[in-house]
Amino acid sequence: MKQKLLWVVLALATAVQAATLDATASGLPNLKPVVQEAQAARMAAAILSRYHYKAVPLDDALSSKTFDQYLKSLDPEKLYFLQSDIDRLGVDRTKLDDAILNEDLSVPFEIFDLYEHRAAEHLTYARSLLKKGFDFKRDESYQIDRKDQPWPATDAQMQDIWRKRVKNDWLRLKLAGKDESSIVKILDKRYDNALKRLGRITSADAFQTFMNAYTMAIEPHTNYMGPRAAEDFGISMSLSLVGIGAVLTEMDEYTTIRELVPGGPASASGQLKVGDRIVGVAQGEAGAMEDVLGARLDDTVALIRGTADSTVRLDVLPAEAGPDGAHKIVTLIRKTITMQDQAAKAKVYSVTDGSSTRRVGVITLPSFYEDFGALQSGAKDYKSATRDVASLLGDLKKQKVDSVLVDLRNNGGGSLREAVELTGLFVGKVPVVQERNAKGDIRVETNTRTGMAWDGPMAVLINRASASASEIFAAAIQDYGRGLILGAPSFGKGTVQTMASLDQMAKNDKPEFGELKMTIAQFFRVNGGTTQLRGVTPDIAFPGFMDAADFGESSYDNALPWTKIKAANYAPVGNLKDQIPVLLALHENRIRHDKGFQYLVEDIAQSQQLRQKNLISLNEADRRKERDAQEKRLAARGDVVGQGAVKALEDDGLQANERNLTKELAAEKSQKSAKDVLLNEAINVLGDDVALRKNDFKLTASPLSGSPVLVLELAPHN
Repeated sequence: MKQKLLWVVLALATAVQAATLDATASGLPNLKPVVQEAQAARMAAAILSRYHYKAVPLDDALSSKTFDQYLKSLDPEKLYFLQSDIDRLGVDRTKLDDAILNEDLSVPFEIFDLYEHRAAEHLTYARSLLKKGFDFKRDESYQIDRKDQPWPATDAQMQDIWRKRVKNDWLRLKLAGKDESSIVKILDKRYDNALKRLGRITSADAFQTFMNAYTMAIEPHTNYMGPRAAEDFGISMSLSLVGIGAVLTEMDEYTTIRELVPGGPASASGQLKVGDRIVGVAQGEAGAMEDVLGARLDDTVALIRGTADSTVRLDVLPAEAGPDGAHKIVTLIRKTITMQDQAAKAKVYSVTDGSSTRRVGVITLPSFYEDFGALQSGAKDYKSATRDVASLLGDLKKQKVDSVLVDLRNNGGGSLREAVELTGLFVGKVPVVQERNAKGDIRVETNTRTGMAWDGPMAVLINRASASASEIFAAAIQDYGRGLILGAPSFGKGTVQTMASLDQMAKNDKPEFGELKMTIAQFFRVNGGTTQLRGVTPDIAFPGFMDAADFGESSYDNALPWTKIKAANYAPVGNLKDQIPVLLALHENRIRHDKGFQYLVEDIAQSQQLRQKNLISLNEADRRKERDAQEKRLAARGDVVGQGAVKALEDDGLQANERNLTKELAAEKSQKSAKDVLLNEAINVLGDDVALRKNDFKLTASPLSGSPVLVLELAPHN
């Protein structure tokens, strides 16, 4: 069994028949499970019931929890099922365990089919409302978040919910300046595309949804991944894939090129550009061209990916051509693509005051990536977060930075080994984290491979989306007194997962059964505490948009509890207790005069108020007043955050795939160039820290200069 649990990671979820609608009436096929899915479910249950950290038997009690989780995953906002549907489905509440153990998945698939048909029914109703229009003089409101509301009791209640939903979509477009005919066209296409996406759902999608309901009913971070999802997970960890070097998106049923990777086959060919549409894919020099117009994006991507040095031919409709324009055939040789935009990168900022200048190197790390496959094959140059950060630290030292900030905001984790080794770059060969398995055995993970690469002042910037491996690193830096922790409290995920290949267990050469990401241990800080539920508490707290009740470990009903064990044998290497109060006072004084920071505080307060209110007016006059006030408020910020960023924040009522691609990319560029007030303040705090260490008190009130001195940008990815 141990050989089959391949990778340790901290990762980044018959009454039905009577209720099912006629398949031919909605145009949706009734999905049926395949034999391999039923077999995969039983294998997964055997593993989870025995080897999970919170091993529980698959019985009626777990079936009931799985049932609730399944409904929640299918209809979280209660927009599809009626209470009468839930009552009828409830007859099978305790039969889902039997469905798995008996390899008969008809019951969960019938539930999924009912969901699909209900969704199609309500989307069809939404389209019908476009012919009637709306009265925007009425005083009524739309409820933004319905997850805590009861299921609608009647068809009339459900239709009223959808009427308000469509009315809100219409009003947003109207307030953005669209005329009635344009609004009808946009929304009709939006709802029609949603119906088409329903029609492209496969049995594999239904199976993965059900299996994740089962796994997450045990514990929030245990998941099932079908073969394709498992492949994508491997790509995200290795930051590499074999393909043509193009980022693709779906627009108006076309697979559209969103970005070309510099140096990749697509870019090097000179035959493709952003906005080109791929309508066919063929394998090799003579393979038949397969039509992909209207196909699922992931299906098209799977056809384009392949083995290194193999040939793929694309039928391309150029960006400037109309639907009936001339096509061209582009032949490319697939190559290994490194996803550099998701790798660690560094940038140097200056903090100045008079004649004093401090240089702060900022390392942004999106994940704790590691190419497991290359490592297992013995490759010496395998991709790894630690290797990349070590290289960046070497460059920063050459630039004579005074301090280093590691930005882990929105870093959801990754490899446990990388978290341990990366910590070593800043602390040395010391115990980093403790693991306790299901038997209660405790193991201390110690960095043994990497020596200290940076011994100067440092800090770690985190937010609510910093989880797992990010929390291990931040906690260790804090416990050793090695650096400051800045930002918002982290996610609170204190569990360890392993990847288990069901195909390997079945000795199956072809990927058919998928993989399990299964919790096998809980990790603890070297001081004996755990980040579970509570996360890492910053030394200097910054405001954050995310509400702990809605996002983070504490938002899960079945999260493991917080607990504590004996501290490891460790000794702090520094003590920042005397510095923190001084740095906090300097921080609070500075942000009181920082317009950008105060704007952020205002935005967070407004967001929290809207969440608490949970209602938005559908009266046009009221909404115009709100919009005008918002636009006036944003316009006043132009000199601070930039007019381009202000423009990008305006609500145009459109969804991402409905916008002109050129304008969409331009808006994203403007948002990325906007002032990052939290990063800037973190840099200022580090400037204060260096000044205190050198007794250079003139520097403590210094503003960020704003201009980067050196940029070590890595190339964007596929």
